[in-house]
Amino acid sequence: MTVKKILISQNPPRVLNGYQALMDKYGVEIDFRPFFKIVPLSLKEFRTEKLNIPDYTAIVFSSRHAIDAFFAICEELHYRVPETLKYFCNSELVANYLQKHIVYRKRKIFFGDGTPESIISLIGPKHREEHFLLTSSDTSNITALSRLFDEKGLKWENAVLVKTVISDLKDLDIDSYDLVVFYNAADVKSLGENFPAFKQGKTLFMSYGKGVVKSMEEAGLRIDIKAPTPEAPSAASAIDQYLQSKV
Repeated sequence: MTVKKILISQNPPRVLNGYQALMDKYGVEIDFRPFFKIVPLSLKEFRTEKLNIPDYTAIVFSSRHAIDAFFAICEELHYRVPETLKYFCNSELVANYLQKHIVYRKRKIFFGDGTPESIISLIGPKHREEHFLLTSSDTSNITALSRLFDEKGLKWENAVLVKTVISDLKDLDIDSYDLVVFYNAADVKSLGENFPAFKQGKTLFMSYGKGVVKSMEEAGLRIDIKAPTPEAPSAASAIDQYLQSKV
């Protein structure tokens, strides 16, 4: 089928280079619309978890949203985060974001390569006596990480700090798009809640990342393009590859 109109289920990137190239090359129209948003839990919601932040000597972050939520809750609790708190982040990008809230050079900050195993490696025998707080969202799965913590006999609890809120998309003419790109299981949930009568028909769907594939399959959505791949590491390059194959 001819692709003329594409919907990306995210906010527009700061630099449109890849997508602008697609528009220039193929004359396609590309719209950006986030299907959900991540918001911090209120202090009232957090208190239902019955966690006492001063009890923890180390904290594990996997997202910038969780970092913002943690420091916002501490501020509302009038709790001054001690300089002795140790931070374990799943990536350097997340670790660097801590500079928004703390003096980076004065704190004990460690970052992994994005895998649960890298966090465990960072802890090693040196930090195994810490009391860890594993932060997450209401939809994230920390099983892989928590299983490793249990195997190593580490002391930990989970704190849900952020939640997923489905966007109101009812003003969107979903049937007008030839290709829709999904990144997250929440995108699939949002599609179902906003457009319960939607039938895929000839609409093409692209899954970006392994995490969304299962949700799309369970929802009965046909996945026409899967990315990333070694040949197409970005969404824009995957779309380019597909469109080029149809020329």
